[in-house]
Amino acid sequence: QVQVMESGGGLVQAGGSLRLSCAFSGSFFSIYIMGWYRQAPGKQRELVATITGANNKVYADSVKGRFTASRDNAKNTVYLQMNSLKPEDTAVYYCAAQRGSLSYWGQGTQVTVSS
Repeated sequence: QVQVMESGGGLVQAGGSLRLSCAFSGSFFSIYIMGWYRQAPGKQRELVATITGANNKVYADSVKGRFTASRDNAKNTVYLQMNSLKPEDTAVYYCAAQRGSLSYWGQGTQVTVSS
């Protein structure tokens, strides 16, 4: 049974930084594509970044150059370093582990950026 759990959200001023973590429990972490998604109030959930076991990364245009996804396959953990945060980055951030048609989602962590 795969589970993922996010941590590291909080309140930060515009221009500040936060690092989110996502702990994966289960087997074969390295074969999962790990994704970060976010959902702002009244909006649909959107992709922020994905990272494969081989460290290939994809970013949403809105976060390129500001956010960095990374993973530690030895610790079964994926990270999202968020710099130069903007009020429009305010959302619940979710971690997902994806393999083929399977997706496992965390409960989310709130990130609030004040202006």
